[in-house]
Amino acid sequence: MFAYWGKILRVNLSTGKISEEKFDEKFAQKWLGTRGFGIYYLLKEMDPTVDPFSPENKIIYATGPLTGTTAPTGGRYMVITKSPLTGYIAMANSGGFFGAELKFAGWDAIIVEGKADHPVYIYINDDQVEIRDASHLWGKLVSETEEKLREEIGDKRVRIASIGPAGENLVRFAAVMNDEHRAAGRGGVGAVMGSKNLKAIVVRGHNRVEVADRAKFTTVVKEKTDKLRKDPTAGGGLPNYGTAVLVNIINQNGLYPTRNFQESQFEYAEEQSGEAMTAKYLIRNKPCYACPIGCGRVNKLPTVGVTEGPEYESIWALGAHLGINDLASIIEANHLIDELGMDTISTGGTLATAMELYEKGLLKQEDIGEDAPPFRWGNTEVLHYYIEKIARREGFGDKLAEGGYRLAEMYNGTEYFMGVKKQELPAYDPRGAEGHGLGYATNNRGGCHIKQYMISPEILGYPYKMDPHDISDEKVKMVITFQDLTALIDAAGLCVFTTFGLGADDYRDMLNAALGWDLTTEEYLKIGERIWNAERLFNLKAGLDPLKEDTLPKRLLEEPVKQGPNKGRVVRLKEMLPRYYALRGWTEDGRIPEEKLKELGLDEF
Repeated sequence: MFAYWGKILRVNLSTGKISEEKFDEKFAQKWLGTRGFGIYYLLKEMDPTVDPFSPENKIIYATGPLTGTTAPTGGRYMVITKSPLTGYIAMANSGGFFGAELKFAGWDAIIVEGKADHPVYIYINDDQVEIRDASHLWGKLVSETEEKLREEIGDKRVRIASIGPAGENLVRFAAVMNDEHRAAGRGGVGAVMGSKNLKAIVVRGHNRVEVADRAKFTTVVKEKTDKLRKDPTAGGGLPNYGTAVLVNIINQNGLYPTRNFQESQFEYAEEQSGEAMTAKYLIRNKPCYACPIGCGRVNKLPTVGVTEGPEYESIWALGAHLGINDLASIIEANHLIDELGMDTISTGGTLATAMELYEKGLLKQEDIGEDAPPFRWGNTEVLHYYIEKIARREGFGDKLAEGGYRLAEMYNGTEYFMGVKKQELPAYDPRGAEGHGLGYATNNRGGCHIKQYMISPEILGYPYKMDPHDISDEKVKMVITFQDLTALIDAAGLCVFTTFGLGADDYRDMLNAALGWDLTTEEYLKIGERIWNAERLFNLKAGLDPLKEDTLPKRLLEEPVKQGPNKGRVVRLKEMLPRYYALRGWTEDGRIPEEKLKELGLDEF
C-alpha cells in the first residue's frame, strides 16, 4: 500500500499492554482514514451505550492517507470517541503539525482504551512506544505541559497533543490541544482523555510517506495548490484576514447571531472583524503543515504577549453571542481557553445560555454568588472569571462545565439553550440560510457547521450560488452532498477550507495519485456516504430518537428574525426533513433500513 503504513497502534491504559495491528488495502478502500477508521473501530469493538467517561469508551487518534504528504493542508488528524457532551459520536479534527508527525512515526492511527490508575502520557518515537508517568504534569496549562515534555524528552521537534485542566476536570466540552493553540475542539474529546488519566501523546517520527507515483503526485499537488492560491477566498480573504474575514460578510447578510440568537446582526461587528484584528494586533500569519492558505493568526497584546487566534467562531462565541464588544478581551479570553483546553464555541454558548437565563429571571444572583460578575449582556468581566471557574469546576463553574443544555435544564429554561443534540450552535443564524439549518439539525455530532458547510453555496457562492431561502429538493440534495463530501475530505486528512477552490474531482485526483488507485469521484463520495451512515448508525445504537433530536431550537423554528435582511424568517425544517430522510434512503422516522446498510457494506454492524 502507498500513503499508508497499514499499522494501527493499540494502547490499553488499564493493563499497560501496547500492541500493533495491521490492515489491508481492502479495509483502506472501504474506510479511507480518520473518521472512517474511527467509526469502524467504535462500531466493531464498543457498545455505543457505554458511559463516555467509563474505561469502556475508546478514544482514537487517526490520520488520513494524505496526512503527512505535500497535498495542500495535508496535516490533519481526527480524534474519535463517544461524546460526553452529546452522548453520541464525537469526531473533532485539528491542524498544526501533530497529525503529520504521527504519520512520520509510522502509524495510521492510535486506539487508546481502558484507564490508567494515575496520570500518564504516551511517548512514541517511531516504533518505540512507552506509557510514562505524568503525575508532575497534572494541573498544568497546555503551554506548560508542552514545554516540560520537550525539556524532559530532550527533543524540541516532538509534537504533542495534550489536555489542560479542563480535560482533567471532565468539563464536558474540553478539547484536545496540539501546537499550543490548535484544537480538536468539539464534543468534549479532551474530557474523555482526562477520564482515562491520559495527559498527553508525544510523537516524533523519522519516516517519509511514500506515494504511488511521486512525479505524478507532485504535478497534481502543484495544480491543486495553484487553484487554491488563485481563489479569492483561499488565496485572498483567508490569508489576508484569517477566518475572521467572515465577520463582516456574515453580519451584512443578517446571519450573525447576537445575544444568544435573539438578534441576527451585531451593531459592533466591524470593530471585531478580521480587518480590525489585522490592523490592531496581527504580527504574522501561521499556516499549518503543508498549508498554502495560512489562515492562522499570531497576535500580540500587552496583557498576554504573543498568542494565536481567535478564529471567526471564537470571536463570535466570546463576542456578539454575549453582546461583548471588546476585541482585546475576546483575544485574551481565547488565549485563556486554549491554555485551559476547552472548546471556544461551547464555552461561549454555555455562557450565552446563562446570560439569557439570568435575563429571564430563571437564574438569580444568589444562585451564582453575590460577589460573582452578573450574567449581563456585554459584561466582559464574565469572560475571564467564569472561564477559569469552568475549567476548574469551581463554584458556579461546576454547573457551567456541564454545558449549556444541562445548565438550562437545571433552571427550567431549555428553550433558551441554542444547540442541537446538547451541543451548542456555532456562528450562523440558519433563519438566513435554511440549508445550513437542515445541516445543523441532521449533523451526527450535534450543533456543528463544519461537517456540512452550507454557508459556502448559500452565502459565499461555492461551488455556485444558491438562494439561501430556497428549500427545494436541489437544496436538500446539496446538504447531503456537502455532508458526504466533508466526510471524504476529513477521511483523506485534509482541511475543509480547501473547498474554497477545489471540487470533488480535485480530491479524487490527489487521492488516486497518492494511492495508486483508480476510483471515480462517485466511488470516493460513496466512502463519504458510508462514513456518514456509520456515524448515524452509532448514534441510533446509542439511543438517538431522530424525530425528537433531528431538530433545531424552538426560537429558530418559531420566532421570526426581528430585523435585517432576513426579517420575518424562520427555518422551515418540517418541510425539509422528510425529504432529507427520503433522499438519504432512510425510513420516515430517520432510521437506516437493512437494504441501505447492505448497499453501504454496513450490515456487519
